[in-house]
Amino acid sequence: MSYRVAVVGATGAVGREILKTLAERNFPVSEVAALASGRSAGQQVSFGEDQVLTVKNLETFDFTGWDIGLFSPGASVSAIHAPRAGAQGCVVIDNTSQFRMDPDVPLVVPEVNPEAIALFRKKNIIANPNCSTIQMLVALKPLHDKFKIKRVVVSTYQSVSGAGKEGMDELYNSTKAHYGIEADKIKPEVFQKDISFNCIPQIDVFMDDGATKEEWKMVVETKKILDPKIEVIATCVRVPVFIGHSEAVYVEFENPVTVNEARAALRHAPGVVVQDERVEGGYATPAECKGEDAVFVSRIRKDPTVPHGLAFWCVSDNLRKGAALNAVQIAEALVAQGLLAKKAA
Repeated sequence: MSYRVAVVGATGAVGREILKTLAERNFPVSEVAALASGRSAGQQVSFGEDQVLTVKNLETFDFTGWDIGLFSPGASVSAIHAPRAGAQGCVVIDNTSQFRMDPDVPLVVPEVNPEAIALFRKKNIIANPNCSTIQMLVALKPLHDKFKIKRVVVSTYQSVSGAGKEGMDELYNSTKAHYGIEADKIKPEVFQKDISFNCIPQIDVFMDDGATKEEWKMVVETKKILDPKIEVIATCVRVPVFIGHSEAVYVEFENPVTVNEARAALRHAPGVVVQDERVEGGYATPAECKGEDAVFVSRIRKDPTVPHGLAFWCVSDNLRKGAALNAVQIAEALVAQGLLAKKAA
């Protein structure tokens, strides 16, 4: 059985990665539509090695008869068109922040809470979590199952691709300008300050309590997906890396845990690769995770400041597992769980 799949935001960094991932994983498609805004209609995007798709106008597209919509057009656009697609019978998997905390929309990381996928029928929408939340929870899930997490403290080091193509362009252009004669004229547009050779401790807007919205997302999404009792505090930092998010994670457990026990649990967890050698270079960095599907966990060690604590470092390609791959895995789970069978028969 094969399915009609519409990719919304197909000309963006995540949309292109979704098309690439669908092809690489041989998702059973009978037809693929590439959709974007009217100004992008008519452009061409690649699907697999041999197929080129002409981008269609999202505004006028009829989702009737389409099985799955993989959305990554920005929250304000999803707010309009995801409910429209859902009402026309297309199951939407939305990469934006628009529906994540909607109680009628499941928020899913397939390695963590695949059972939640079946709850999509109220609105025909499934939400993809924040990229940083996804990679952290893939690593935390096997540890929570065995040792029960009480509290998480996380600092993120997030690449500019999290801000889309514009963020990547700004890093490139700003870095070039630093070596030119007009370095003093660099004017940030995407980021709050010059991102080249710099770290910016702000992602998204500030909230009343002093946290940024990105930090708030990691807190509330962890509670919704993994366990509402877990306490989380995050500090999210934009760094001058093109692709790949990194996180330093400190975890306090209810039950005793050793480094070896944690390492064993992680080694057997789906979606996790343990790269943890206590030698020079025996750990993963964003440069190595680019283009990879896994969450790489390194620097696993005891945290002696709490009774049952561990610290670890994790990295992942934010355009793949943090966005495109997670969405495609949700689509695969819809198929595997038979939730689309009646629609496609």
